[in-house]
Amino acid sequence: MTALQNNRLGILLMVATTFVFAVQDGLSRHLAGEYNVFMVVMVRYWFFAAFVMSVTARHAGSLRAAAATAQPGLQALRGLLLAAEICVVVTGFVRLGLVESHAVFASYPLIAAALSGPVLHERVGWMRWSAILVGFIGILVILRPGAHVFSPDALIPLVGATMFALYGLLTRYVARRDSAASSFFWTGTMGAVFMTAVGIWHWQPMSGGDWGWMALLCVTGVFGHWLLIRCYEVAEVSAVQPFAYLQLVFASTIGVTVFHETLEPQVVAGGAIVVLAGLFTLWRESRLG
Repeated sequence: MTALQNNRLGILLMVATTFVFAVQDGLSRHLAGEYNVFMVVMVRYWFFAAFVMSVTARHAGSLRAAAATAQPGLQALRGLLLAAEICVVVTGFVRLGLVESHAVFASYPLIAAALSGPVLHERVGWMRWSAILVGFIGILVILRPGAHVFSPDALIPLVGATMFALYGLLTRYVARRDSAASSFFWTGTMGAVFMTAVGIWHWQPMSGGDWGWMALLCVTGVFGHWLLIRCYEVAEVSAVQPFAYLQLVFASTIGVTVFHETLEPQVVAGGAIVVLAGLFTLWRESRLG
């Protein structure tokens, strides 16, 4: 296949990925609202860890080879950080809804750009800082801290975005010495261990119908990651990454149609500002690359 054909296929795979992940977010919002966040994320991680071990063992040749790392402490920290971030974000889905949570969470590339200096010792130029400032203005438009009584819940997706940005930067850092298979292995297994240690104490009996939704949540999680892996295998990252923002559109549509959330004008405006600032950052990085 030509590079153009590969990128077209990659874009289609990224669109499919964002849709599947948006469905996963809707399922997480429903189940965590009926039961509790820790149990839902724990069961989801069990299936995810099984998928991770299967994929990494095939790519690395064995589970022992996949687990090999020169940085066990950092790899464990990455796994714990992602699991905690998922708990935070799902809590935001329940308390704020999908629309507002995703609008704020879309700022994570800008936060990653801001933190790339202290974490990766990268130079952050004035154009990148300008995009970060514009994105922060977009977040303020969404949250409107001075327009009404400010709720601390509004900060939940921002905390989640910061955690995910830090996770992404640590992933880039460990990639200097470890393989992608090793990082993926530690992400799934450490997250499953951590969530089991926490979630088992929050177990609640689940109805038969909700076990069906839980099974679908696990399937969408595994399927979404498989699509994402295929996407990055066939296409250039710079060509497909801008389409990752479609998850905001799909998740917001689910929030409005399924959960009857309100699409506030300031959320739309602020979300658009955040996304445009993020797209500019991606474009700038691709040019510098």
